[in-house]
Amino acid sequence: MAKFQGQKIWGAAALAGAMLVTAGCTTGADKPDVVTSPPSDASAHLVDARGADRGRVDIYRTSSGLRLEVVARGFAPGQYGMHVHSVGQCAGPDFASAGGHWNPTSKQHGRDNPQGAHHGDLPNLVIDSGEIGRATVNLVGTRLDGDGALIDADGAAFVIHAGPDDYRSDPAGNSGARVACGVITRG
Repeated sequence: MAKFQGQKIWGAAALAGAMLVTAGCTTGADKPDVVTSPPSDASAHLVDARGADRGRVDIYRTSSGLRLEVVARGFAPGQYGMHVHSVGQCAGPDFASAGGHWNPTSKQHGRDNPQGAHHGDLPNLVIDSGEIGRATVNLVGTRLDGDGALIDADGAAFVIHAGPDDYRSDPAGNSGARVACGVITRG
């Protein structure tokens, strides 16, 4: 009987050792806290007038249009207008080179404007404490390429303004100066 109990102990120890060796062979993809995202179809690196990093916008094609995922850094708490602009240029210090809002359907500005809203209108970016803001925006019926698409012959840019968009004033929602800009590029 004593010999049998000893074999049980050694067998259990061998099994535990094998489990430890196997556990040490996991990869980063096996860990639940590692999140991987598919590559974006387009993106924009946001900078301020001094060229400092202010965040990123990733754009993904969806079955209904485009999804924009915004991460903005270095902003004080508050609300900021954000828009897609019609020209793929971001020359500082005022980013006027980005042109007006992207408006392929010739609408007026603002979701609360009875004559609006155009495709470049987006909700305000809300920055809570911590100086980082995140937003996900779905542009239903919008294409990345082709006739009337986001990226046309002169490109497009993503702009964050100094103040909140009032959602009705044409042409820019009374959202103030352009404080961050990024040229939208494919992949």
